[in-house]
Amino acid sequence: MKIDIERLGLKDVPIDPETLFNFPEGIAGFEECKRFKIFHEEGKTTVFWLQSIEDTTVMFPIVAPEALDIEYQIELSDADCALIGLDGADDVAVVVIVYRDQAEGGKIAANTHSPVILNLKNRKGMQKILHEVHPTLLYRAR
Repeated sequence: MKIDIERLGLKDVPIDPETLFNFPEGIAGFEECKRFKIFHEEGKTTVFWLQSIEDTTVMFPIVAPEALDIEYQIELSDADCALIGLDGADDVAVVVIVYRDQAEGGKIAANTHSPVILNLKNRKGMQKILHEVHPTLLYRAR
């Protein structure tokens, strides 16, 4: 399988189906997109790209919360764990989608209310919508 990633200027990028993440419920607003590949640009190891395979125009920049001095303690429900087949915390990675906040003059911001949860063992993922940011979400001062 090969895809074109116009945003990164890449053509005929080979995709190994074994390296895809399956999102059973998609991403908020893009529920039809179920399969994603994670990429990073050469020399830029902080920001990764969550690229939809079904719709190659759908691509989200993601970072580990720690890169933004954010710590999460997220409780996943039994249903959440079942959705992505999660058996233990050792198999999970949490990332946040980043974007340019035009209301703030184009500053980079992160969607901390909807982190992406990845099961690294079976390559399933979900976006966890937090209706309230849990009080244990800590912003560390530099």
